[in-house]
Amino acid sequence: MRVTKAALIAAIVVCGLASFVGGARGQAAGPHPDLQQFFLTTGADDDVAEAALEEIAAAWRDGYAGMVFDMLRFMRPPPPPAPVRAPRAFDPNDPFSRPDIPQIEREQPSTRVYRRLIRLLEEQTGERFGNDVGRWQQWIWQQPYDPHPDYARFKGLWYGQIDPRFREFFPPNVTSLIRLDEVDWGGVPPNGIPLLEYPEHLAAADAEYLDDDNIVFGIAVNGDARAYPKRILAWHEMALDRVGGLELTIVYCTLCGTVIPYESLVDGQHIRFGTSGLLYRSNKLMFDQGTKSLWNTFEGVPVIGSLVGSGLQLTRRSMVTTTWAEWRARHPETTVLSLETGQQRDYSEGAAYRDYFSTDRLMFQVQARDDRLDNKDEVVVMLLDDPAGGARHPVALSVDFLEDHPVFQAEVAGHPFVVVTSPEGANRVYRTSGQRFERRLDNVRVADADGRVWRVTEDELVAVDDAGARLARLPANRAFWFGWYAQFPQTELFH
Repeated sequence: MRVTKAALIAAIVVCGLASFVGGARGQAAGPHPDLQQFFLTTGADDDVAEAALEEIAAAWRDGYAGMVFDMLRFMRPPPPPAPVRAPRAFDPNDPFSRPDIPQIEREQPSTRVYRRLIRLLEEQTGERFGNDVGRWQQWIWQQPYDPHPDYARFKGLWYGQIDPRFREFFPPNVTSLIRLDEVDWGGVPPNGIPLLEYPEHLAAADAEYLDDDNIVFGIAVNGDARAYPKRILAWHEMALDRVGGLELTIVYCTLCGTVIPYESLVDGQHIRFGTSGLLYRSNKLMFDQGTKSLWNTFEGVPVIGSLVGSGLQLTRRSMVTTTWAEWRARHPETTVLSLETGQQRDYSEGAAYRDYFSTDRLMFQVQARDDRLDNKDEVVVMLLDDPAGGARHPVALSVDFLEDHPVFQAEVAGHPFVVVTSPEGANRVYRTSGQRFERRLDNVRVADADGRVWRVTEDELVAVDDAGARLARLPANRAFWFGWYAQFPQTELFH
């Protein structure tokens, strides 16, 4: 379910601002303008709007530009200049063809608001980006973060016109670990992309709809294997499921190309998640049903809401991206999602997000990009714990690089590891302990420098000559390079 920009414009400009103004009055303290003034700038009454602009300008801080941009992006920009045309010939039977009568088109109400907001930004910042909203957004992100103290509440009221549930994510005095001017609307209301809740699944032999080369995301827990076809999961972007007796929340951010399975039990409590409809650096923010806190899906931690600072962190599991043929060959007992999801979608291979996946263009801007790889080049990514207890170390390995190096070994921040890549391109990462791996023998075996043979499993590398010699698998998943770099610009890249 997508909400059109036109619908939001109608709610704001055509239907009036009574709910905005009434809900926003009297929130600011000290030198900051009242939230009411920001909303009044979008009204139909020019005098009222101009008075509000003057009050905002009198107390201006560049940190307000994020709020102005939030409003601006939902307004209709002016059309490009019309080409110069020769004057119409005078027709005595058509008085409107007289050259001294200008041909006037009525401007959209939201376009008038757009012009006001652009003028406010230009006059207060001294920048001259005009109608180039992308440049305004990048400029905002380059400034020190000094927001209006009620920015979060503003965001809830503003997006609340799309769906009232957005207000639950931004209660008064909410705590945020991330810049609110980087929290963007993804085009859908909360749970507007329907998640899969304990979906139907089939035995491999019964999954006749799948072709051998179809892409699946595979996971194995306690001897139980399950495949999630990309052609299904991409339409839902989240699945709540139980595999091997373990409760899982499987999050798929189609924009940043990553699928991460998390354990749903945290500190003994079963947390149920949903899709918020909001993004942070082009990565979806999920929310827990209990507190409506927003969680970063790359890290599995709450970043906005009452759970910030709680110490809660989701446990990440490994999932492999491969073909149906390879996954089924390695796990003949696997189950796989059924097409009977209860939703009407085109579940054919490649149908979901076809246009987005087929180009290197982004749907939403990010604050930083890196040209060592193309935006949507796939990388295998990990967050490695700091031995001293500091911030985790982000690591990315190019999938193309790993295909050329099917057994690749490295060490980052005191964590030695080896990445084993199958002939079909499936990547699995394992912690090492003094071994030096040299070559892949076949689909399920690798050899180290001493000639010792190890079996490649979903949980561990297991020495063939000694089942007690085991090397644990490290949680890793794939992502688009731009999405990972936007979250972790300090990442160590192998390419």
